[in-house]
Amino acid sequence: MKEVREKAKSKMEKTINVLLTEFSEIRAGRANPNVLDRVKVDYYGAPTPVNQMAAVSIAEARVLVIQPWDKTTLTSIEKAIQASDIGINPQNDGSVLRLTFPQLTEEDRKKIVKDIKKQGEDSKVAIRSIRRDAMEKYKVMKKNGEITEDDLKDCEEQIQKLTDKFVKEIDSHVADKEKEILSI
Repeated sequence: MKEVREKAKSKMEKTINVLLTEFSEIRAGRANPNVLDRVKVDYYGAPTPVNQMAAVSIAEARVLVIQPWDKTTLTSIEKAIQASDIGINPQNDGSVLRLTFPQLTEEDRKKIVKDIKKQGEDSKVAIRSIRRDAMEKYKVMKKNGEITEDDLKDCEEQIQKLTDKFVKEIDSHVADKEKEILSI
């Protein structure tokens, strides 16, 4: 019984972590090194993350500076960023790349908030799916005589409390991110 609940809790925590990772990669008008997490550069035939090839720092609120450790990779990094879905053209001065994040328009902010809410809903659906799977396992255990009717009720109640806790946490993260985007 306990292992089913712990497994469900672990999966729910992973769902929250995935949501937070997605939120950290959102381009929000501020310089954020996490937007480069998915950009891979062809480095001697191997796709390599930018942060493993260069020092990435925030020069100003809306400017990200990428300084490669190997100057010969500067153009490769530049091409990888241009080919990515970041939507920002890097400025190459021969030794570093600068990514200047444009100020978000009201329309951009609303679209980002809409995407944030959708990601939150998707995460809640995943949490509820985990709850359903756990409930099914408990029902099978009851059917096989491993647990009693009272145990089943207790287990279902515990899983529901766990689900409510994680759904509330998702709502909180969505509200925080929405507030952050709208206050830029």
